[in-house]
Amino acid sequence: MPIIDMPLEQLRTYQGTNPRPADFDEYWERALAEMRTVDPQIELVPSSFQVPNSECFDLYFTGVKGARIHAKYVRPKHTMAPHPVVVMFHGYSGHAGDWSEKLAYASLGFSVLAMDCRGQGGSSEDVGGVKGNTHHGHIIRGLDDRPDELLFRHIFLDTAQLAGIAMELPEVDPDRVYVAGGSQGGGLTIACAALEPRVKKLAPIFPFLSDYKRTWDMDLDQEAYSELRTYFRYYDLLHEREQEIFEKLGYIDIQFLAERIKGEVMMIVGLMDTICPPSTQFAAYNKMNAKKRLVIYPDFGHEYLPESSDRTMQFFLE
Repeated sequence: MPIIDMPLEQLRTYQGTNPRPADFDEYWERALAEMRTVDPQIELVPSSFQVPNSECFDLYFTGVKGARIHAKYVRPKHTMAPHPVVVMFHGYSGHAGDWSEKLAYASLGFSVLAMDCRGQGGSSEDVGGVKGNTHHGHIIRGLDDRPDELLFRHIFLDTAQLAGIAMELPEVDPDRVYVAGGSQGGGLTIACAALEPRVKKLAPIFPFLSDYKRTWDMDLDQEAYSELRTYFRYYDLLHEREQEIFEKLGYIDIQFLAERIKGEVMMIVGLMDTICPPSTQFAAYNKMNAKKRLVIYPDFGHEYLPESSDRTMQFFLE
């Protein structure tokens, strides 16, 4: 089998390279405490897109730092409450996608929430306010400020807050809240289920935002991770702060959040992935203590994985 990373037997035991901050758990407990003080000011606005058997809404809520976060919300019209909900997260720099993409789940009696990440391609706000560069990319956003100002900290909290909001919707069964996404959406799926451990099932596909140092060591800090190289080229030319930088990135490294997950996991990985190297994904998977299964596509990279959506749907229907 062609490989671009470690042999599979090594991947199954790999525990990651990026340093874990000593106060990692305290960091996230403090972040969650801040999130819980926020009045979400939830607003549901009927969308201009409507179909006969479902209702479509723009849902808005206030996240940490005062940002208004947007999600598309689809709920079936003729399903008895309470019913399950799927919370979806999109790829890096993208958005929540088309309304029609959510209707397959609605036809099965699921509600769907699809979040726009703050500051990316959708309608959610990025309120800014950090020191240092905004030259390129969200991984390095806030890296020259306190760890509490890392932008992905706020995005991770948005995911957990939205899952909590879903559990409070009167039509939703709080014991059947599922989360899913690919690439950045896969990383956010893991972060969401880690920070909101009541999530029942999660289906991350080739997750981003894991084991940054490993990507750097493989010389694959390109494409999605290119801002790591950009940061060093502009702000740490001699790599005098390399250890400090990767340790700070450890606060937003999903491999260290993965052990907090309580819900059942189905994770999908392509072994030819040069965007999010397989070892970085296994670093997160191998730390999960919950019930889990791994679906491996040996000949596929960071691309459309045939039947992955079908597998996810079947997993949620089990």
